[in-house]
Amino acid sequence: MIQTETLLRVTDNSGAKKVKCIKVLGGFRRKLANLGDLIVVSIRRVKQHKKKKIKVKEGEVVHALVVRTKAKLARQNSTQLQCQENSVVLMTNKNKPFATRVLGPVPRALRHSKFMKVASLSAGFI
Repeated sequence: MIQTETLLRVTDNSGAKKVKCIKVLGGFRRKLANLGDLIVVSIRRVKQHKKKKIKVKEGEVVHALVVRTKAKLARQNSTQLQCQENSVVLMTNKNKPFATRVLGPVPRALRHSKFMKVASLSAGFI
């Protein structure tokens, strides 16, 4: 579960390393985000590259999609999914990813949602 002020890891090649959740999108009085939810984040730390152009800057406010959480996710076939970290993929305001690659696996639930583009950019499914 992700709430405001949560520090998250970025799992794409947009140039950001760490982000902080500002707001959970999706309705009145909604306070927690789970897998597949959109949140608004502020970029806290970026990678330092001399040759590559970084797509985002420190302090910038962007949307993000939650792809992995530490909280357990129960599936219908009685299995549970739990990841090592909380991580997100940075998105534009039109719900398209900033990056061209998503590092690490993403849950299968994203394959059947409106974020099929993120699922196709990833390395595999959990």
